[in-house]
Amino acid sequence: MTDTPDNSKATDASASPVERAFRLLRFIAEGGSTANLSDVARQINVNRVTVMRLLESLKSVGLIEVIAPGGSHRLGMPFLTLAASALGSSDLTSRARQVLPGLASRTGLSAYLAVREGTELIYLLCETPDTPLVSRIRVGSRIPAHRATPGLAMLAHLDASELATLYANANQPNAGANDDQPDWDTLQAALDTVRANGCAWSFSGLEAGIDSCAAAVIDSRGNVLAALSVAGPNTAFTNDGTLRATVEASVTAAARELSRSSL
Repeated sequence: MTDTPDNSKATDASASPVERAFRLLRFIAEGGSTANLSDVARQINVNRVTVMRLLESLKSVGLIEVIAPGGSHRLGMPFLTLAASALGSSDLTSRARQVLPGLASRTGLSAYLAVREGTELIYLLCETPDTPLVSRIRVGSRIPAHRATPGLAMLAHLDASELATLYANANQPNAGANDDQPDWDTLQAALDTVRANGCAWSFSGLEAGIDSCAAAVIDSRGNVLAALSVAGPNTAFTNDGTLRATVEASVTAAARELSRSSL
């Protein structure tokens, strides 16, 4: 009788060293812990020894750095500098760098530029006012688009067929919701509200105690390029009854300004 191979231990032997290194860097950028090498190996589909070697190589050139005694890592400054240079070469992000400081200043809240990749949201830029940072969202944070206001703002501009294709699994009878797949009826209702208001609001929806507002950036052909958002403690809104109106006007105006520059 022939033994059945254990597929759970299979790794992608065809992947190049560069691809494996990229998988590991992306895993770290998304907040993955490298304290358990076996778990990392399983998640990025390479073997444990390769993970160990990649960590040492990336650390030796400064692309990652150790942040905990247990061996967890984060992206190093050389990597972040390289990423910032790449972002700065984009017309959209270059223009957004000029818009975000004003948005943060007018609202007194953290301001972000985010883009959508499939059903995921990626935060590209962040401008923080001279106040304590209360949100866990950072440049490089990657989360399901339906869970955050920038994602909802962008999804609201998709037509029905695009949205149904994107969330084919959710658009099924009795489909259960999870972090990666929204409840279809709940998503539709949320997007209807965004379309009616012209912006997306969240009240402690993604992070407890954090409120957020976002609006989409759209080019002259109607293509959704990105979204601008602001986020801050809900106590700021409680203490200032005019802040919500200020935030909504500021975010939508900044998104229109960035949209015009993308014509």
